[in-house]
Amino acid sequence: MTRAVPQPGSAAIIPHWLNGKEFAGSGGNTAPVTNPATGAITGRVMLAGAADAQAVIDAARTAFPGWRDTSLAKRVDLLFRFRELLNARKNELAEIITAEHGKVLPDALGEISRGQEVVEFACGIPHLLKGGFSENASTKLDVFSLRQPLGPVAIIAPFNFPAMVPMWFFPIAIAAGNTVVLKPSEKDPTAAIWLARLWSEAGLPEGVLNVLQGDKVAVDALLDSHDIKAVSFVGSTPIARYVYERGTTTGKRVQALGGAKNHAVVLPDADLDLAADAMVNAGFGSAGERCMAISVLVAVGDIADELVAKIVERTQRLKIGDGTSGTDMGPLVTDTHRHRVASYIEAGAAAGATIVVDGRVIEPYGATVDLTDGFWLGPTVIDHVTPEMTVYTDEIFGPVLSVVRVDTYDKALELINANPFGNGTAIFTNDGGAARRFQNEVEVGMIGINVPIPVPMAYYSFAVGRMFFQILGAIAEFEHTEALRPPAPRQRAATTELATPGRAAMECLGDFQRWGYLMACHALGSPYGCQRVEEAARQMRYKAGAAR
Repeated sequence: MTRAVPQPGSAAIIPHWLNGKEFAGSGGNTAPVTNPATGAITGRVMLAGAADAQAVIDAARTAFPGWRDTSLAKRVDLLFRFRELLNARKNELAEIITAEHGKVLPDALGEISRGQEVVEFACGIPHLLKGGFSENASTKLDVFSLRQPLGPVAIIAPFNFPAMVPMWFFPIAIAAGNTVVLKPSEKDPTAAIWLARLWSEAGLPEGVLNVLQGDKVAVDALLDSHDIKAVSFVGSTPIARYVYERGTTTGKRVQALGGAKNHAVVLPDADLDLAADAMVNAGFGSAGERCMAISVLVAVGDIADELVAKIVERTQRLKIGDGTSGTDMGPLVTDTHRHRVASYIEAGAAAGATIVVDGRVIEPYGATVDLTDGFWLGPTVIDHVTPEMTVYTDEIFGPVLSVVRVDTYDKALELINANPFGNGTAIFTNDGGAARRFQNEVEVGMIGINVPIPVPMAYYSFAVGRMFFQILGAIAEFEHTEALRPPAPRQRAATTELATPGRAAMECLGDFQRWGYLMACHALGSPYGCQRVEEAARQMRYKAGAAR
């Protein structure tokens, strides 16, 4: 089978994706794409100009009416086809991710699997799109809630999960009848094109999923466009705030997930071997470039020395090298990011912390790795960190584990609750009462009990903490209802269909949808067929007011 896109290393131009085919655009500007393991430029990605962005937005807008009116059964059938194609060819996608991001192949495959869980969840979306109906809510008044697609929506994805984060969103958006513009990171843009090609192969109509490559120009175009009805963003806190504030000025729904600084509390009664394994896996997996990494270990009582020794011993066994050669950890995504992370190690030492394991000095695994090239930084453990140090206060987004020592559980809880992020946390203990107390008292979005990264399954919400800017919530928050008096009553026999607006509306389930965590707008049904709000309201409102 021919590969979907030129593989990294061919110095190819990585284009936009518009109306089911590659689109070079008119801007002419490009940015280099590198292989983090070697530092070599492997391609160049197109950067959108204003005209390119508008062309992609127009494609999504034009495709929306046809996709909205496509039956739910046909949309779900297409999702199943996409799922099967992805399952058969995910190794190909993992290779692309490893080549452009740097994470090892098992991490890349794990990312794809977590994204595929959402694809599979979206395959069962008809159950979630049934709406609601209350007969005779007031006297002779029926009330129903229908979910319809919002329109063209945008996804602004980060570099650290170039496949998983888009797959958190576009399966639901597409299944619900929306069209999508995906803006991937310019650091690792090829995975988005690969996924778009796979959707096309599955039979997705032109314009339903489009890829807009670019930087701030592309982002601003999506935020400012009145045709884009909603935006989901994952990235740093300053950019999340910017996306939220600018996007909401045009009235769109915005979901913006910012940074994190996740703590893990280890109590004196905990299984220290379990905790040490968890800290290494959660702190250094994917080179620490993930928002749900554990970056702060809070050691309670007198266990810190023993626990840190166990972590150091495990850290020293990690194999650092190219992600395709059986290693445990690869390089960071860019040279700039590598130097930024390294600067925090230096800052921690200058502030008085103890550098127990220094990732700036590493031995590569495998003879082919030359650490003079590439963006290498090994696992780092910094002990005796205090809350005023930048190594504690800032999101480092690299393989750096800070150890904070406290005397009591109460001080550990106070430390976490005072942190401005509040994304995820964990506690390690064999005391069920302590675990229950922590679960109840900690003010954090996601909590793990003897589990280091409490990221939910696809069928649960990604509950997040203080650095989450949103105008988006549970499904009920974006259902709009209309109350209508039914037509003139008639006798209803056991075999006779009830002629009410609710019945007609429920016969047109393919017309209503939702997107993401929720986006829904109202619709009305009528006994004459499923019609839009204004027409149905004109035909069905009675001269007399509703009797209560």
